[in-house]
Amino acid sequence: MAIEDKEIILLKVSGQDKPGVTAGLTSVLAMYNAVILDIGQADIHDTLSLGILFEIEAGSSSAPVLKDLLFKAYELGIKVKFIPITIDDYEKWVKAQSKQRYIINILGETLAAGQLAAVTKIMSDQNLNIDSIKRLTGRTSIVETEIYPRSCVQLSVSGDIVDKTAMTASFMEISRTLDVDISFQEDNIYRRNRRLVCFDMDSTLIQTEVIDELAELAGVGEQVKAITESAMNGEIDFSESFKKRMALLEGLSEDVLHNVAVNLPITKGAHRLMKALKYYGYKTAILSGGFTYFGNYLQKELGIDYVYANQLEIKDGKLTGNYVGEIVDGKKKAEYLKAIAEKEGIHINQTIAVGDGANDLPMINLAGLGIAFHAKPTVKESAATSISSLGLDGVLYLLGYHDRHIDMMDNI
Repeated sequence: MAIEDKEIILLKVSGQDKPGVTAGLTSVLAMYNAVILDIGQADIHDTLSLGILFEIEAGSSSAPVLKDLLFKAYELGIKVKFIPITIDDYEKWVKAQSKQRYIINILGETLAAGQLAAVTKIMSDQNLNIDSIKRLTGRTSIVETEIYPRSCVQLSVSGDIVDKTAMTASFMEISRTLDVDISFQEDNIYRRNRRLVCFDMDSTLIQTEVIDELAELAGVGEQVKAITESAMNGEIDFSESFKKRMALLEGLSEDVLHNVAVNLPITKGAHRLMKALKYYGYKTAILSGGFTYFGNYLQKELGIDYVYANQLEIKDGKLTGNYVGEIVDGKKKAEYLKAIAEKEGIHINQTIAVGDGANDLPMINLAGLGIAFHAKPTVKESAATSISSLGLDGVLYLLGYHDRHIDMMDNI
């Protein structure tokens, strides 16, 4: 069939969603040997929006197919609209496929119109077009109170960004002022195939800094807490701060370690996240400037594959104030991430790093996806992606998982 003998029509369908709509309409198109060029569907509150772009032989064949589609729509109780598309417009649309594609996730306990309006306005200013929108969190009751409210929508967008730096800065400003998290990722093969997730431990997997707890029990809490805060904000070198804090713990009983370990406050969403990652075949690791004693406990509790942290020196049942082996600082965390990826045969772009402190930035910046989790302001400013509104399971939404993919595990 020559180009001039082709006719392209966009069929737009709306109405109450029900089984058999697509089957009925495509069966009519099949009678006329129509070629489906594109098809897409959305369903909101049982209301259908369906588009079918098809090619048909021009001339006498087109009128009967439109008439039969109208009859079928009447039978199905739906509305249809026909829009003719020129060959030139269709070819322009085909060539637009070469544009860069991105995924933007918007996360929060709830999503308000103002938040979505602000984010999409920035996207529009940056020449990005929304190709599809998908809600990743389940339906929310407005009658019953949610124990753990969470909302996430995923936007698939395309276009040539005008100024990526300015766009990122604008997203960060909205995140601060409107209490919403915004994740921006290239939509490439690596985003769809992440395989390794590495976590900081203190203030990430657990909601405490263990060394501060130990210091409280040793009677040097204020001194150690001040050093920890300064290190996490990047004000002093981590290794230097580590040695200073360790020295202050000299003489603390080993029995205290066990009591702290069994009472570790595991971060909200951590169990749900780890269960899902294990089910879907991810490798996981703790890369921590904390201590192996507690990392090993979490490894058993959460089913984590690797643990790299600092080893306390214990003699005669008491801490000596020293450590064994190399200090696991920010540089070492990045080295371990790379080493685990190489061991598992995983490309570095398939890795994820999650942390909250300045010493996490080397691994966050090295990983294919780096996430600042409930992080210090200086860390959030340096990381491409952050989560501050949800628990650790918010990571799953950045991987594209819907609640139904996650909650199905409860039935296995």
